[in-house]
Amino acid sequence: MRSFLTWFMLSLLATVLLSATDAVADSPVSLRAGAASVDVTPKEFPLNMPGGFSANMAESAHDPLHARAMVLDDGTTKLAMVVVDSLGVSPEVIEEAKAIASRETGIPASQMLVCSTHSHSCPPSGVTEGSAPEVAYRKLLLNGIARSIIDAHAGLQPASVGAAAHPLEEEVFNRRWFLKPGKMQPNPFGRMDIVKMNPPRGPEVLDRPAGPTDPDITIISVLNAKKKPLALFANYSLHYVGAIPRGQVSADYFGEFSRVMPSRVNGDEDFVAMMSNGTSGDINNIPFNVTRPPRAPFEQIQIVARKAADTAWFARQKIEQHRSNVSLGMVQREVELRYRRPTDDELTYAKMVLATKDEKELAKLPRLAEAYARRTMNAAERKEDTVIVKLQAIRIGDLAVCGIPFETLVEIGLELKDRSPFPQTMVIGLANGRYGYLPTPEQHRLGGYETWLGTNWVQKDASVILVDNLTEMLAELNASRATTD
Repeated sequence: MRSFLTWFMLSLLATVLLSATDAVADSPVSLRAGAASVDVTPKEFPLNMPGGFSANMAESAHDPLHARAMVLDDGTTKLAMVVVDSLGVSPEVIEEAKAIASRETGIPASQMLVCSTHSHSCPPSGVTEGSAPEVAYRKLLLNGIARSIIDAHAGLQPASVGAAAHPLEEEVFNRRWFLKPGKMQPNPFGRMDIVKMNPPRGPEVLDRPAGPTDPDITIISVLNAKKKPLALFANYSLHYVGAIPRGQVSADYFGEFSRVMPSRVNGDEDFVAMMSNGTSGDINNIPFNVTRPPRAPFEQIQIVARKAADTAWFARQKIEQHRSNVSLGMVQREVELRYRRPTDDELTYAKMVLATKDEKELAKLPRLAEAYARRTMNAAERKEDTVIVKLQAIRIGDLAVCGIPFETLVEIGLELKDRSPFPQTMVIGLANGRYGYLPTPEQHRLGGYETWLGTNWVQKDASVILVDNLTEMLAELNASRATTD
């Protein structure tokens, strides 16, 4: 009898242990998430907003600027995604902020994506010498970016996530146009382009757009354990809207979207919504072949933001299930690109322009000739031959996210989405720095503002190199998806 009891107890114990082992093996990944928003509105003025060819001094803030962060943790991988209201935060400030946040949170800097909205009504980010307000703002912005990650990490809690996309077609327009014969004017280098950015309106001038648009607003929706909205990360390929009251800082439609979005999802004071810039290097909010009624300052921003919030709501309705058992992945690559150099003819022309002092002769020069002559000389005098840029690819379950540190033309984002092995792919521009525009080789052939030396900084086939790298990175993440999800 004693031997039978011993055998029975051992068998029961083995069964319990085996069941426990199976339960651990089959237990789903338990996602945690946190989100935070930190005010980075400048406190000192005046500030020169660098989004143009002439000085635009800000004396006050029309609406607040923020650094908004989302941190995700699947128990193995932690990653942070940050959206900053800025024309383009300098790579140096971004890396310094990442280092601070990494020390506090333990998240590797390589697993942090920091992108800029590209609002043209924001102060400079990287000034270490200059006016006191600009130097002070660098410190404020730096600490704000780091703090957003730290606070989001501190708020990690059980969560579930879903992703979807919905189109908002009527607010995106390709700004590069073929013109009717005889309507093109010389570019700043004295040559004729094939297409023109932001051309004059009218059927007698316009022929057809030189490229497509990407109408989708793609979202990442995060819920807490009570199924209440915790965060919403959106992406739209729209450059910016503008028409800010002159002399005022503004977050443009990106900030207004974040203000409006809580009302769409019944989010409380802890809910954080953020809108990132997609591949919008040749996309803006100007309907060139339609006459739009006049708008008050900031009114068009409100219109676009509300439509974007509605569209994000429609996208969210498409999510069948928010899942807590998704695994994460992130890959970063450093890619070396060559800086563009001017030709001998371009240098000769630039020197001629800069040597012209007579007002009548200056008036004969093409528009922006002096500005691009200086940029040509700067490109010739640049000490470095190459630059190293950081690419990032993120996996959140079945969603992929690509980060590119350029004002990226829309064709590139569409190509990445088409080549991606994931069911859904988000492409973020101005991620981890800003290195000028990124056109395709075909758009380089057509010319126009986005391709000019001084606007485009790197080799003309850079988009091919970067897309190939990101495609490989997505394939690597997809392989890990097959083994974990």
